[in-house]
Amino acid sequence: MARRRRIRSSISTPITLGAITVLLSIALLVGWSFLLGQKIMRSADIAVDVWLLVLGALSFVLIITVLVLFVISLARGIVEVRKQDTFIDSVTHELKSPLASLQLCLETLGREGLEGESRERLRTMMLEDVDRLRAFIDDVLEANRLSYARAGMLNLSDISLEELAEDCAQAVRVRQKLSPEEVVIDVEPGLVVSTDRAALGIVVKNLIDNAAKYSARPARVEVRARRGADGRVQLEVSDNGIGIDSQNLKRVFQRFYRVEDPEVRERRGTGLGLFVVSALVKQLGGKVQAFSEGRGQGTTMRVELPIARAVNR
Repeated sequence: MARRRRIRSSISTPITLGAITVLLSIALLVGWSFLLGQKIMRSADIAVDVWLLVLGALSFVLIITVLVLFVISLARGIVEVRKQDTFIDSVTHELKSPLASLQLCLETLGREGLEGESRERLRTMMLEDVDRLRAFIDDVLEANRLSYARAGMLNLSDISLEELAEDCAQAVRVRQKLSPEEVVIDVEPGLVVSTDRAALGIVVKNLIDNAAKYSARPARVEVRARRGADGRVQLEVSDNGIGIDSQNLKRVFQRFYRVEDPEVRERRGTGLGLFVVSALVKQLGGKVQAFSEGRGQGTTMRVELPIARAVNR
């Protein structure tokens, strides 16, 4: 709440000053136009005065436009800086937690008389922490790469969507310790898409990971994919989790954005996962949308991809 108040205060100050400046400029324009109009009415030669009135009005309009654009740009810059501050806080937490765990495990391994079973348990914990760090760094690097990516930088090939979805689901099951029943795959048999496997794999994995992360245990994540009447493929990842308020359904795809909600904040995250998903889907020539009935009603992420085809097996 304190952070939100600081953000609002930082944004409201330039907007207020800009609004005051614009109003003063408008008042000055009206007063100047009125005085010049009175002069024109008393003048015999009004041509020069009319031109002065027109040029003055155009100049004031230009000044007001520049002021408004400046205020908008400044407000956006402040919001972006605040988002980056939130991102840095999240990065700090994401790095400190597994590093502290790794340090503790290593210190424990250095003790004498540690049994083999305990060593194996510690080794497993360390591998999990390393995997968390690797996944986190991958997201950060991918988000940075997408900021400079250009269209056409894709390695296209025919991909079995069912196999890809199952591979991604299995990776999430292992990472989040889910049972097979918690992630269900329902993909039209033989559905093949011509796309970049690595990019689509990141998209599907992030969506499944998000769905599981924001769901209570046992989770219920469903991955469905069908070919539409227009030949495009529609892939959906649904969950029975905490849901998203309607005003945040589009904002969740913004870089660094995380919903201001205690249930969201208690889960680890940086606000990069869905930004990466949105950027990659656009590069693949598709679009992604979020649907939710609100708090506690679960969420469905729908991805539409270019022309797909079904093959006989």
